[in-house]
Amino acid sequence: MDDTKLNRWQYITMATLFTGYAGYYICRSNFSVATPLILTEFKDAGIDKAAIGGVASTGVMLYALGKITNGLLADFVGGRLLFIGGMVASVMCTVAFGMSAGLAAFTVIWAINRYVQSGGWVSLVKVSSRWFPLRRYATIMGVLSMSYLLGDAFARGYLGLFLELGVGWRGLFFIAAGTVGAIALVSLFTLKGSPQEVGLEEPNASAANVYGVAGNAPVPPSFGKLIGPLLASPVFWLCGTLNFGLTLIRETFNFWSPTFLTEVTGASNSQAAIGSMVFPLVGAVSAFSAGALSDRFDGRHGRVIFPSIVLLTVALCVLAFANMENKYYVALVLLSSVSFFLIAPYSFLSGVIAMDLGGKQGSSTTAGLLDSAGYLGAIVSGWGIGKIAEEYGWSAAFGFLAGVCGITAIVAAVYWIHQERTHGIRGVLASIVEVDEKTDPPASLEE
Repeated sequence: MDDTKLNRWQYITMATLFTGYAGYYICRSNFSVATPLILTEFKDAGIDKAAIGGVASTGVMLYALGKITNGLLADFVGGRLLFIGGMVASVMCTVAFGMSAGLAAFTVIWAINRYVQSGGWVSLVKVSSRWFPLRRYATIMGVLSMSYLLGDAFARGYLGLFLELGVGWRGLFFIAAGTVGAIALVSLFTLKGSPQEVGLEEPNASAANVYGVAGNAPVPPSFGKLIGPLLASPVFWLCGTLNFGLTLIRETFNFWSPTFLTEVTGASNSQAAIGSMVFPLVGAVSAFSAGALSDRFDGRHGRVIFPSIVLLTVALCVLAFANMENKYYVALVLLSSVSFFLIAPYSFLSGVIAMDLGGKQGSSTTAGLLDSAGYLGAIVSGWGIGKIAEEYGWSAAFGFLAGVCGITAIVAAVYWIHQERTHGIRGVLASIVEVDEKTDPPASLEE
């Protein structure tokens, strides 16, 4: 095997996936950044936080549905086409949103945008499952998880600078569309669906995937044989439940952070947009650290997931009861602590765990189903959290999230116990695969 060529293409693939998925977030975070301006412009038309939250929740519903359908599609047709096609479709939706007005138009266009964007992550997982070696899964997916976190942070800072220059919310949407269109064009030339497209061999899938030896096949033989083993896995159901709670919390902070900062701490619109960057920036550090730590624990993800969720519950309680009135920097510190303890466990669920469970055959379907469970929970983060904040204040909203997190911690404890009990057998299977890989080890990302 040409180790130098493999090394080069692995890094090209990782860089393309990283940049491309960060681009997806430019056409997603723009709505959050623009929300304070939209609320001001359309106040007399009856568009308040609950209404905008409804738009967001509708988008999340379509995103959850798309995770299922696009996850299945990526496993059958491959990840490259869906990854690039999703970017192009999102660009078109973003332009259309910037040209629209009124609650109905906002709702329909945003829902379509979220649906086409749902193909981004599942196709990324599909491509990754064919390019990267088992023993580096957690670290690689930790790096790629940083793409949506840094992409979110970049989008908020990037678009926030345009707010400083006086560009309106419509201009923000057009700028976002142009930026992502350029990324999609470059990806056409730099993204390959598998090593075979450049004359290289693929690494083996995890021996512990739910399909056994068949998990090394890149295309499933049928829908039934793809879905059946997943639904029979207790780990799959535990992870779906974990994703439900954690995604609800994450989407709340992704969407409402700028509004919270402007209403409670007195920050300006541009300050709130830039300040909200701390959430994804700290999350990026958390995702990478968690991935590297899990690989050191030999894939025992529960050792990171459970303690993180317990500490997240504590951080949410502090945020619920602390007085944030005109305390911009104190609020940023608390947002940072929530992000650090949230993103570590969140980044595992539809990334490395999806690849562990799904192998090459069902990685995108697994990621899509786990994410769809999460985004069903996240529907509450739009309309539900907006309604609580409107009627009872932000402290009540954060208290509700702390309760959700406490329940999620119990599920995380069950997952941890189950994984520790079964890891011995899984470790033996994984070691067999690793020995097979070492018969002709590539340099590069396995080292």
